[in-house]
Amino acid sequence: MKSKGRHVTLDYSGFNGTGDWVLEVLRMAVSRSKAREVHAHVSQFDGVVSPRGFAAVVLIDESHVSAHCYEDEGILAVDCFTCGVVDPASVADDIHAQLSERVKTLKLVQRTELDRFVME
Repeated sequence: MKSKGRHVTLDYSGFNGTGDWVLEVLRMAVSRSKAREVHAHVSQFDGVVSPRGFAAVVLIDESHVSAHCYEDEGILAVDCFTCGVVDPASVADDIHAQLSERVKTLKLVQRTELDRFVME
């Protein structure tokens, strides 16, 4: 089988940081890849309706790069989904390097990679 896309996910524990900073990390990784940023946004959650944390997304013409954090638990999920020529693994590697450099308590708990838009 062949596919048109690839999806890489990173799950972390020990995270502490802000949504604005993580959005910049995502945007920097996208800018260093061959992906084209279409839009970027971060939403902070104050714990009233949703648990404290944030969701950040960079829409790219190939799909998206996003992060979701539960602040009180110190967990962060990142995903990179691309179609075409952009390799999401290299974007994920860039994000991981930036996060690891600044957040010394960060631990990568799980990394997954899978094909998307699978065709027979």
